[in-house]
Amino acid sequence: MQSQPPFARIGTRGSPLALVQARLVRSLLAAAHQVDRERIEIQVISTGGDRSQQSNASLTEIGGKGLFTKEIDQALLDGVVDIGVHSSKDVATSLPPGIALAAFLEREDVRDAFISVTAKSIEDLKLGAKFGTSSIRRAAQALRLRPDLVIVPFRGNVDTRLQKLADGVADATILAAAGLNRLGKGDRITAFLDPEQFMPAPAQGAIGIAVRRGDDRFAGIVAPLDHPRTHRGITAERAMLRVLDGSCRTPVGVLSNLDCETLMLKGEIISLDGQSTFTDSVSGPAENADALGAALGHQLLALAGTEFLAQWAQA
Repeated sequence: MQSQPPFARIGTRGSPLALVQARLVRSLLAAAHQVDRERIEIQVISTGGDRSQQSNASLTEIGGKGLFTKEIDQALLDGVVDIGVHSSKDVATSLPPGIALAAFLEREDVRDAFISVTAKSIEDLKLGAKFGTSSIRRAAQALRLRPDLVIVPFRGNVDTRLQKLADGVADATILAAAGLNRLGKGDRITAFLDPEQFMPAPAQGAIGIAVRRGDDRFAGIVAPLDHPRTHRGITAERAMLRVLDGSCRTPVGVLSNLDCETLMLKGEIISLDGQSTFTDSVSGPAENADALGAALGHQLLALAGTEFLAQWAQA
């Protein structure tokens, strides 16, 4: 007896977190369409970002956000997979031609989490402590609070970074609470960071689902998984980032909130050393999410001015 063809083929990175996210999408799709989970295949695709982990180089140095999605996008375009599952904050603001972000699962905790085996908070770290991160946003935010910290490059999946802490490579780090929660490692969090003071990255905490642009069949298949509230917030945050830069060279934080049909968006851009910050906010109808995000981006650019922004080109 011939087996049934796959209902859908999911493309994903092979990290433990990426696989957890892909399996969640598979389970939700199976439930939404009443199909056997085994008919939804998960195909692991190695990305440039994964292959560069051992170098410990920052994403800024090796090509930016698209390193974690390029090969999955190509597999979509080639028809090798039907759906791409991503951590939304890893998706570049300019999508490749032929790719569309069709759905976002309900957002997890947006906050960053402080983790240390020697201190209860950033304030409690010893003078000149080593702070492990390869995120220029997190580095800038930490230096804003503690200019004495020594930033140590810190790449790798969650387990790798936790092990680096245990090995004393750094005294502390910051990771997304959402990823720790999804991996069942929320107990490793030393303290949650106030998102008003440590604004998360655009799209942090949300799982995004990509399909081929114009592929109505798979756009329809993933549609039941889309969480409208999350979708609008992510749309606004990505629009803000697109105006500001859209790469990993810009320390940018953003916080969105949807109250009834009013979307409130607060964003910041920070100097690389954390000593200058420009913050502004917008609010308006949630249906105008893209325009609101773009407006906030332009407001922040105007506040910062060309002299401040020139540091990004030199970084």
